[in-house]
Amino acid sequence: MSYPCSVHIRKGEARYLKSGGAWIFDNEVERVEGEFENGDLVSVFDYDGYPLGSGFINVNSKIRVRMMTRNKEQQIDDVFLKMRLKNAWDYRKKTIDTESCRIIFGEADFLPGLTVDKFSDVLVVESLALGIDRIKVRIIDRLKEVLSEDGIKIRGVYERSDSKERLKEGMERIKGFIGDPFDTNVEMTENGLKIIVDVKDGQKTGYFLDQKNNRMAIRRFCHNAKVLDCFTHTGSFALNAGEAGASDVLGVDASELGIRAAEENARLNHMEDRVHFMVADVFELLPELERKKEFYDVVILDPPAFTKSKNTIHQAVKGYREINERGMKLVKDGGFLVTCSCSHYMDPDLFRKTIREAANGAHRRLRQADYALQAPDHPVLWAADEMPYLKFLVFQVCDEK
Repeated sequence: MSYPCSVHIRKGEARYLKSGGAWIFDNEVERVEGEFENGDLVSVFDYDGYPLGSGFINVNSKIRVRMMTRNKEQQIDDVFLKMRLKNAWDYRKKTIDTESCRIIFGEADFLPGLTVDKFSDVLVVESLALGIDRIKVRIIDRLKEVLSEDGIKIRGVYERSDSKERLKEGMERIKGFIGDPFDTNVEMTENGLKIIVDVKDGQKTGYFLDQKNNRMAIRRFCHNAKVLDCFTHTGSFALNAGEAGASDVLGVDASELGIRAAEENARLNHMEDRVHFMVADVFELLPELERKKEFYDVVILDPPAFTKSKNTIHQAVKGYREINERGMKLVKDGGFLVTCSCSHYMDPDLFRKTIREAANGAHRRLRQADYALQAPDHPVLWAADEMPYLKFLVFQVCDEK
């Protein structure tokens, strides 16, 4: 379909787009012909006039155009949106437990800038791009239709578009109900555990669904184990350790709000006698535990991203190295270290190198027992240099003998 405004690419540019990506950057545009408002759909052409498809334009953003389709004839209407949504939902049904899952993961589901998480019968929406923001209510309505065809009735929708990323698009940060209000403390089930998700004030959309399979994976290491779960958030890894039959679990986080939620989740699953939590700075706590000679069968490190920019990667490496070295020193000989990084800029090779340096500093030997990525409801669109952002590793930690 042809739009009143057309964007023309510089010769030799748009390499990211042509290799499978969904973005055209501001310095790749030769000229824009026709009138438009930011957030409008525009037709995109290569330098020689070859049609590349259509997408949303926004001159406030370094990402000048976010592509919606490569088909020059495709109309971006409700039929098209429902097709995209049905494809995304069908994929989740084949790859993940859909009681709680991420249904839409932005560009990887060909809906750039949009995230939709499902927690039981509630949807949480995050919109980070102007064009998609203008049609988000239409998209949610179509998604409800798709889910209802499988007998799933959505009780409510909450928007968590409060990320600073929206400022780069010239948008305000917003949060609130889309439709009728409801209790924003939502009970869901993950890996057989009951979890209360605070979709209003919890981190991101309220809960980190990307570690679902990895939480289940730690269970085989935790039976009869003494477990330390660092950066526990609302207790998800700790609860899985408890479900596996751990003898004693301590979950630690600096957030009082997160720890209160974790304690409630432990009570909900009748684990309060074995799974405990405390508010503390992990970087300060680990040396203290070492001085007290507190050692664990399993130590779990799932910190927040230490960097969200390639400009601060060196500082992030220092943080990951310190936390892993401290964590290794607390693992009993033959015990296990579970370590993660959710930073996009901490690529797998750099993360492995950092852990190796931490092992040298701790004078411990590592044997890799498991390696995984984010859950499949957070798919990676293979394009240019895209790579999985989440790294999950399990090591047996051995003394040097």
